Amino acid sequence: MKMSFLLLALIFVACGGSDAPQPAANPQIAFVTNGVGPFWTIAAKGVEAAAAEFAADAEVQMPGEGVADQKRIVQALLARGIDGMAISPIDPDNQTNLLNEAAAHTNLLTHDSDAPKSNRLCFIGIDNYSAGRACGALAKEALPDGGNIMIFVGRLEQLNARQRRQGLIDELLGRSFDPTRHDPNSGPIVGDQYTVLDTRTDQFDYAKAKAQVEDAMAKYPDLHGVVGLFAYNPPMCLEAIKEAGKTGQIQIIAFDEEAPTLQGIIDGHIYGTVVQNPYRYGYESVRILAALARGDRSVLPEGGVLDVPARSIRRDNVEAFWDELKTLTGTN
Repeated sequence: MKMSFLLLALIFVACGGSDAPQPAANPQIAFVTNGVGPFWTIAAKGVEAAAAEFAADAEVQMPGEGVADQKRIVQALLARGIDGMAISPIDPDNQTNLLNEAAAHTNLLTHDSDAPKSNRLCFIGIDNYSAGRACGALAKEALPDGGNIMIFVGRLEQLNARQRRQGLIDELLGRSFDPTRHDPNSGPIVGDQYTVLDTRTDQFDYAKAKAQVEDAMAKYPDLHGVVGLFAYNPPMCLEAIKEAGKTGQIQIIAFDEEAPTLQGIIDGHIYGTVVQNPYRYGYESVRILAALARGDRSVLPEGGVLDVPARSIRRDNVEAFWDELKTLTGTN
């Protein structure tokens, strides 16, 4: 007796024919940074942990050569058909078209530094203006009688850098809370107690970052404090100041949690630092993107921002914080 066509079809499907439902593949997710450094190594640990927990295949891409390199990475990921991407834009004002192209083809988040004019689904990170004000509060503690201060940062094209710098300046000058305020990027900004002598950028060139501090000490013999706004800036400040024999004479106020910064606080060479939580940036990016790839939009935070609060670290809490960080990253 001949089997009916329908029965044959059912047997074919049951045996794993081409129309049989297949197990859903792990979503392909990319976490794109704005550069290379230990800060992003911490974030990569969060990516790794979330990828295992939420059944995702996640990769970390670190552009080492600025905007063009980041653009190349994004376009290569889109060409591969990536299921989701979290990116820290280097120059959001001039990358809107690129980001919108990405958002048109995949689920796009921003982390660390936002691009609010783009079509990204949400931002994961700190309130950088408020964190800048917290950094200013540390500077005032370190220099209670006022003084002359220099700011060092990788680049001011990034929104997070501009916001941190403005928050720092506004706190030092005792201004009202206004994230929309913008002072000129260079030259002195004078207040009643504190003067910001200048802001120097280095474009992620570590040798230049150190040289900028050396030049500032030579140019301004009455320099009282330096503030490093990107993770590698405070260690470079510390190296330059140590070599000049001016530890204790010039106060160092930091941002982020590089090991030399934390050790500098323990040793009394750096007053304090404002830290983010890059581990959570990586973890939350993968968690949200994995869910979005599976059709679950309930994971998107209300208002499009997942706030990861910043913390101020001083000598009295630095060792506990460092122990916590080592536990998260498995470096105990």
